[in-house]
Amino acid sequence: MKYNIITIFPELINAFANVGFIKHSLKKNIISINSIDLRKYTDNKHNRVDDKSYGGGPGMVLQYEPIAKSIKEIKDPGTVIYLSPQGETLTQSKLKTLSLKNNLTILCGRYEGVDQRILDKFVDEELSLGDYVISGGETASMVLVEGISRLIPGVVEDIESIKRDSFQNGILDYPHFTKPEEIDDMKIPDVLISGNHEKIELWRKKQALGMTWLKRPDLLKNVKLSKEDDKLLKEYILEYKKHEQK
Repeated sequence: MKYNIITIFPELINAFANVGFIKHSLKKNIISINSIDLRKYTDNKHNRVDDKSYGGGPGMVLQYEPIAKSIKEIKDPGTVIYLSPQGETLTQSKLKTLSLKNNLTILCGRYEGVDQRILDKFVDEELSLGDYVISGGETASMVLVEGISRLIPGVVEDIESIKRDSFQNGILDYPHFTKPEEIDDMKIPDVLISGNHEKIELWRKKQALGMTWLKRPDLLKNVKLSKEDDKLLKEYILEYKKHEQK
């Protein structure tokens, strides 16, 4: 996967590329990140790439010409994505789809956004991290690159951990515990040290379904539960209600 990231702050992207599994994936040539400094594509003597909005109003808008030049110079831009509050909300399913592509170009907005004509002519998709606003697309681009990259074979060593992530199967993850077995008068569930792997897997499935029911019940509307899943969820709900009544 090749990522082209267009930004006025390439140093942020370069710092991100030098950490964790992203750094290792770059070294192994599984992915590549081309950090593109938008200011290099302006003719303005002060390297400005923004201007006031037509019609008045507060804030500045990134100009058409430098963005257009930067995109045109990319040999194979692939799918061009603009990170924006107006975009489609990013989901795990969308990350899976994007992970199958070979080239992505990510445009990081700033200020009030970019000239609409850029979106009309060059952008294939607009994506949003959620219903809130941050100062620019750089942080969002890091989320996008990390979310996509960890689904690419060879990027993360423990592929089983990826398969069990929240949202991978439409539900949340189950609770995790590590040493010690008891701390602050709290013990881990006995089943996890029973050595019975079949029972452990059933417990984990029940907890994952239960956590989804408790924290994100909306997700269950889009998941087709098996008879076993439905039975486990009903058991969880019954156990939870009994515990709450104590």
